[in-house]
Amino acid sequence: MTQAQAHTALLGFLRRAHADGVRTVLVVTGKGLGSRDHSQDHERGVLRRQVPMWLALPEFRLLVVGFDAAHVGHGGEGALYVRLRRPC
Repeated sequence: MTQAQAHTALLGFLRRAHADGVRTVLVVTGKGLGSRDHSQDHERGVLRRQVPMWLALPEFRLLVVGFDAAHVGHGGEGALYVRLRRPC
């Protein structure tokens, strides 16, 4: 996925989870260490850096209360627990 596609997919996922009344989701960003395409200008760990910034954007803040790094058994540094607001 491109960053734009990942942004759209994450927002859709969080909207569906929120509508279903889910309060916490696990978002796997990856650690960015095992990227297969290291050529040209491809950066490593882009989603790991970008997702926390996205979660602070207005479209996400309507859904998200906060987030924390996941336990090592759930992905550790390559995943986040995202806490969602209660549905209206």
